[in-house]
Amino acid sequence: MNPVINFVEFDNGVVSATYRNLMIGAKVVLVDKTSDLPLSDPVTTIASPVPVGALRIRLPAAVKPGDYYLKALNGHGAFVAQSVGFHVS
Repeated sequence: MNPVINFVEFDNGVVSATYRNLMIGAKVVLVDKTSDLPLSDPVTTIASPVPVGALRIRLPAAVKPGDYYLKALNGHGAFVAQSVGFHVS
C-alpha cells in the first residue's frame, strides 16, 4: 500500500487535496516549506475507511503568506506522504 496526498488548489482560504491509501487515524498537517516545521493548526485526521478521498482544509487567519506543503503522518506520527508545495498569499 503506497499512501499519496495530492495538492489540488488553494482558493479563498481553503486548501483542497486528494489522498489515496491513508489509514484511519492518519493526520494531515500543513508544513512551512521554508522552515520545514509543521504548523500546530490545522491538523486534519482521516476518519473514512475508503482508500481514496478528498480533503478541504480551511486555513486559520494565523497562517501567514508563504510557501507550504501537506504532510501525512500515520497513527504513530511517522511520515507516510507529502504533497507538492504551494503558495498562500
